[in-house]
Amino acid sequence: MNILDKIIVDKKREVILKKSIIPVSQLEASVFFEKRTISLSDNLRNSNSGIIAEHKRRSPSKAEINYSFTVEEVTKGYENAGACGISVLTDGKYFGGSLDDLLLARAAVNIPLLRKEFIVDEYQILEAKAHGADLILLIAAVLTREEIKSLSEFSKSLGLEVLLEVHNQEELEKSIMPTLDMIGVNNRNLKTFEVSLDFSKQLAAQIPDDFVKVSESGISSVEAINELKPFGYKGFLIGENFMKTDNAGKAAMEFISKL
Repeated sequence: MNILDKIIVDKKREVILKKSIIPVSQLEASVFFEKRTISLSDNLRNSNSGIIAEHKRRSPSKAEINYSFTVEEVTKGYENAGACGISVLTDGKYFGGSLDDLLLARAAVNIPLLRKEFIVDEYQILEAKAHGADLILLIAAVLTREEIKSLSEFSKSLGLEVLLEVHNQEELEKSIMPTLDMIGVNNRNLKTFEVSLDFSKQLAAQIPDDFVKVSESGISSVEAINELKPFGYKGFLIGENFMKTDNAGKAAMEFISKL
């Protein structure tokens, strides 16, 4: 069993436990169910930089990245730097995140927030909406075509955008459907953790232009972004590169100003 399989087993169990104590009606009572969401896909289409900056304390491939900032410091720093949106990890066991991080980010900034999570159930999408997210991530590697369809349709019914993450041609082909807004290519193989920008380059031509193209993981330089832009990428998700510094917002500002 690889790390991704392990995460999904744990996640399904986590959702069962949460559902047993917090009813859907409680999530739907959140103030955010009345609020309009902010479109990340629009922001990316109209941006010169296309940066989606990530709040991430740790990951399975890097035990600890950074625990020394508050969510507010990081997210405000990213907003001031000119990020198009912010990705907030909400997985606890493997990434040190939580739904509270999403709530605090929402209280701090007025740009689109992505709930970065291993979504396997509609309940998690309700949680995302209830905690102030504007969009969710669906990972093709762990979902069937039918699941992608039902989960993306459910997201759209709540006014949330959908970023679908793929890693290879097979995942892309099974996933293309009108209920997606953005298609992200993960340059990190989630099974081996090997990173290469070639994944984004090879899949670019197969992604229809109706979707905003996003490249994720392993982007640590302005050169990498300039290399990917001719392939039609408008969004670039960067986490570790900013979080591993003493000041994530400042690192993001310096990076974006170079672009």
